[in-house]
Amino acid sequence: MTPERRPSPGDHAHADLRPATRAVALGRPDRAPGAPVNTPVHLTSTYVADGQVNYARVSNPTWEALEEVLGSLEAGMASAFASGMAAVAAVVGQVPTGGVVVRPTHVYSGTAGLLAERERAGALSVRTVAAEDVAGIVEACDGADLLLLESPSNPMMELTDVVAVVRGLRERYGPDRPLVVCDNTFATPVAQQPLRWGVDAVVHSATKYLAGHSDTLLGAVVVSPERPDLQERVRTYRTLHGAIPGPMEAWLVLRGVRTLHVRLERASATAELLVDRLEEHPAVERVRYPGFGAMVSVEVVGGAEAAEAVCSAVRVWTHSTSLGGVESQLERRRRHAAEVASVPESLLRLSVGVEDPEDLWEDLARALG
Repeated sequence: MTPERRPSPGDHAHADLRPATRAVALGRPDRAPGAPVNTPVHLTSTYVADGQVNYARVSNPTWEALEEVLGSLEAGMASAFASGMAAVAAVVGQVPTGGVVVRPTHVYSGTAGLLAERERAGALSVRTVAAEDVAGIVEACDGADLLLLESPSNPMMELTDVVAVVRGLRERYGPDRPLVVCDNTFATPVAQQPLRWGVDAVVHSATKYLAGHSDTLLGAVVVSPERPDLQERVRTYRTLHGAIPGPMEAWLVLRGVRTLHVRLERASATAELLVDRLEEHPAVERVRYPGFGAMVSVEVVGGAEAAEAVCSAVRVWTHSTSLGGVESQLERRRRHAAEVASVPESLLRLSVGVEDPEDLWEDLARALG
């Protein structure tokens, strides 16, 4: 970049910058002399008449700053929501009454619970298929309205060949293929941008890696630039259902995104180190790791009781149900009644944080022992 070029949030010249730089540079006020460097928290419910926005359920400048950054990182058009589940609900809300949703066998339990609730109400029907079965996924989409993918899957860490799935859907169904949405919470846009593979939209629980500090709830839907119709419907859903984030929550996620690349680089390196050691540990029956990122699942010897004992014995790790924070967290997922029965009773889901790798390993190895 030449010294005289000073891109502002509305300057599309930022496209030549690398993602880590855009995560820091975008979503900021114009660089006028004396202007603040950071986007402020806009605490308002009402706007003066005759502007672009007249009520805060429609938009907020703090949301817009965050949406600019997320849209750039995911190569799409972002909309912030009150939570990750609000974002998923907005996508499911695009399915017509009596429609069909296809999902992998293993997905986040909240997503599975929402789909089951809608199915019990007679609003839609659900088909499940193994995440790694590309041909099975494509076949299951016959007459479907929505394909909701999750790669890596939660908590089994299965990968779906999304590129092959999208290609197969185009070849088999042409323009009649279902809407394809991928949950990108685990991978984050640092590792993959599914919109570049032909997916229609991605969803995020921004509560997790994007925010990164376990201090806020927020979700996001990022729509392909080729689908402005879908973007309009998603925004309309958000407004009419009141599924909006608070400006403070949006500001916290925006602040978290600034360090996403640094945090994930550190956590991913530690995760790889832990995976190598866990695979050799006698108390570990199986390690599930997709080969990237900072999420790991392990099945411990001794079943549910042994897994719970590990959770109770850790001191550095936090025994909690969330993930993606700077602190390392672990949990036995089958302790929740909503978790699918095919998840092993002994499975521990590990979210690797940014602590010293040796402290994490020593604490985990001691608990496993």
